[in-house]
Amino acid sequence: MAKQLMIYESAVPVQYSRHGKWSVDAGADFGFSRTVNSVPLTAVEFLAAASEYVIIFAGTGDVVTPAVLLGMRDEENLYLSGDGGWKARYVPAFLRRYPFVFASRDEGKSFTLCIDESFPGFKQDGAGKALFDEPQKPSEYTQNVLKFLQQYQLEFQRTQDFCRKLKELNLLEPMRAQVSLDSGERIALGGFMAVDRARLKTLSSDKLAELVKSDELELIYAHLLSLRNIGGMRERLASAAAVTTVATADEAADSKKVH
Repeated sequence: MAKQLMIYESAVPVQYSRHGKWSVDAGADFGFSRTVNSVPLTAVEFLAAASEYVIIFAGTGDVVTPAVLLGMRDEENLYLSGDGGWKARYVPAFLRRYPFVFASRDEGKSFTLCIDESFPGFKQDGAGKALFDEPQKPSEYTQNVLKFLQQYQLEFQRTQDFCRKLKELNLLEPMRAQVSLDSGERIALGGFMAVDRARLKTLSSDKLAELVKSDELELIYAHLLSLRNIGGMRERLASAAAVTTVATADEAADSKKVH
């Protein structure tokens, strides 16, 4: 699994002294995610994501985090078009919050708003949405970003509680996804976990009732349903291969014209 925070190349705290004249034009270019094959997902996103993504659980030891698969190979994002557009109706919140992120130096007791200064959408010529208003106040846009990140952080904590319960109930098992292409190539991806249906069925009525009451059983079934989208990954791989083949053929034709 790829390291998701690699999309942030140079995250630094937002400060008026440094960013007072900065503005941002975020647009709809997700090219920054081109080399990630998975991104974290919060529990509140499960129902929206389940129809288009494979939802899995990643992590080691007691720390487990839900994520959506974006590719079957390292540094591969099959949901990204050539021009940076997103090829799905739902975009995970982890990506929508970019180029902003919270950082903490006291184990989550307080957070600092940071930006990835390498993001090409940042401007210093007045174009886009300003980060600050005069006198030295965060703009309405920045305040809305803060609210979004605060809600994201809250949902992240709730998601961690959900994952801890899955671990306590011993419902997670290692999983390996595999697809076969028409060319005969087989691509496999491991290093993640999924809920074991058989173990879920062995839970006591009291434990199941708790999961129903907390809406966590619905989350579990959304996750299980999403595993059917592994077949969709095969289609995306085949489509990506076809695009590459066409591009290669076009390049060869252009080369012949030149010579």
